[in-house]
Amino acid sequence: MVSQAGTPLSRYRAGRLMKALSLTSCQQPKHRYKRAAQEHLAIANKLDRQFNVCKPNEIWCGDVTYLWTGKRWAYLAVVIDLFARKPIGWALSLSPDSALTGKALTMAFELRGMPSGLMFHSDQGTHYTSLKYRRLLWRYQITQSMSRRGNCWDNAPMERFFRSLKTEWMPSIGYSSFTHAKQSVTDYIIGYYSRLRPHSHNGMLPPNEAEKMYYQNY
Repeated sequence: MVSQAGTPLSRYRAGRLMKALSLTSCQQPKHRYKRAAQEHLAIANKLDRQFNVCKPNEIWCGDVTYLWTGKRWAYLAVVIDLFARKPIGWALSLSPDSALTGKALTMAFELRGMPSGLMFHSDQGTHYTSLKYRRLLWRYQITQSMSRRGNCWDNAPMERFFRSLKTEWMPSIGYSSFTHAKQSVTDYIIGYYSRLRPHSHNGMLPPNEAEKMYYQNY
């Protein structure tokens, strides 16, 4: 938000200011990409780490993570549009199944106006390889792409999004209830991440602003 206000702020200057204020970054160190070659037998890795796309509604990515909700784990499925790294569909459930991932995909598809010519990329989890989920993709006429087995870096933007959620927003001890988790995740996605949080991929603009600029120029 400092950069958006017109104040130049490099990472080195930010580091010096944080040191003077005794602040510690929660940013985790970068990792090297792992090498893997084992693709799904029926679904190839069509994306092949080409994460930079030219326009919205061209390539979407999805993944599932877990959140503690007081007495048990809950599972969060999210779909992001790779163009501006904007979360466009999400769902929370006590079961990490195809109903969960299908709900997140349907939300994205409907909120984005049922676009055509899409590719959807994910890992090889059963909630993405199931017949139920693949039929949903077929109904929406979406091409499916899958990461190679055991290689989270083939879906790096999703891993980065979940890391940001858990280090920037989620309480370190998790949430007190399922309802609390659901509301907090929605507040993060809509109120903070998409609307306010600067993103390096967008030249330090939030996803909403990056998409707005695209459509203005388009």
